[in-house]
Amino acid sequence: MRTLMTAHDLGDLNKAVQEALEVKKNRYGYKHLGENKTLLCVFFNNSLRTRLSTQKAGMNLGMNTIVLDVNQGAWKLETERGVIMDGDKSEHLLEAIPVMASFCDIIGVRSFARFENKAFDYEETILNQFIKYSGKPVFSMESATVHPLQAFADLITIEEHKKVARPKVVLTWAPHPRALPQAVPNSFADFMNEANVDFVITHPKGYELDEKFVRGAKVEYDQDKALEGADFVYAKNWSAYQDPNYGQIISKDMNWTISTEKMALTNNGKFMHCLPVRRNMIVTDDVIESANSLVIPEAANREISAETVIKRLLEDNF
Repeated sequence: MRTLMTAHDLGDLNKAVQEALEVKKNRYGYKHLGENKTLLCVFFNNSLRTRLSTQKAGMNLGMNTIVLDVNQGAWKLETERGVIMDGDKSEHLLEAIPVMASFCDIIGVRSFARFENKAFDYEETILNQFIKYSGKPVFSMESATVHPLQAFADLITIEEHKKVARPKVVLTWAPHPRALPQAVPNSFADFMNEANVDFVITHPKGYELDEKFVRGAKVEYDQDKALEGADFVYAKNWSAYQDPNYGQIISKDMNWTISTEKMALTNNGKFMHCLPVRRNMIVTDDVIESANSLVIPEAANREISAETVIKRLLEDNF
């Protein structure tokens, strides 16, 4: 493995999850792999879990870790070709990337969708520039369209808490005051479609995701019907993907908020969310604070998903 963007990059997901569970039992057992190696984490956007968990994962593996906040601790970077750079951006990404690469061995990149140009976002322009011009193994720490470290952690969490061999997992849209990217639901759908789960996606009409991530999964527009018998409920907002509303909010219907009444439709289901979460929009206080809420162990597993991915990158490339 040289890059991580999709579930396919991990190969057999069951084997990947079992490897992650072994890593979790002995998270300092692979320090020899990262000795005298440097991990660079490049952040174009804010982060809490991704920043801390990925740094911790690198340190668990014996790596030096460097974190670069592009918008706070570096020159503003131009990302498009052909631009006359007479504005506030002092350096082009095409020079910055090989310079960054000269100081490290593996690069993680976090760069959200801009919602200015759908093609620019869905071609993963910034992440692919790092892959092309760095010459180093590169993994997504959430890019314009995917968040594989989160989805891998979600799958690990489901494996740890499932009570049946093939649980019903529901991804449900929920309201939010801001337009959010599709990266988390895209990757969650990508991973669930490759996992041994009964997967259902529910959202209002107009919030259909890119078919390359949905891949024939059952889509149910009636949330209550979708939640019936669910073992895991993954709530997440996303903005519209379909044209002409790409990146826009087309509904704030509070009837989609996950409440105790909604969870009562499930099979004593576990609640999941990637965090940060808008309480009483995405989910009510009583649900997220309940014994069936997995948001904290799910977040803690971000360290494990990151460590497993970086471990593989070290094993396969050095």
